[in-house]
Amino acid sequence: MKTLWVVAVAVFALNIPFGYWRSKVKAFSRQWFLSVHIPVPFVIALRFLAGLGWRLVTFPVLVGAFFFGQLTGGIVRRLYAGHSAAKQKG
Repeated sequence: MKTLWVVAVAVFALNIPFGYWRSKVKAFSRQWFLSVHIPVPFVIALRFLAGLGWRLVTFPVLVGAFFFGQLTGGIVRRLYAGHSAAKQKG
C-alpha cells in the first residue's frame, strides 16, 4: 500500500505543470486536450514500474492524484497571475 501512495504523490507532482498549462489555454482546444492526455502514458508507466498493475483499489487514489495535480497547477497559475499583476501596479 505504501507504493501506491508514493506513485500517487508522483502522479500529483507530474500533473501540476500540465494543470498550469491547461488553465492558460482555451477549453477543449487541441492544447487543452494535450495538457490532459499527455501525462496519461507516464501514469500508466509508473503503475507498471511500481508493480501496481490494474488493481481496482488503485484507481480512486491515482485518479484523485491526477485531478488534484491538475487543479493545483491551475490554482498556482491564478495565484501567480494575481501576484504578477499586483507587482506591476505597485
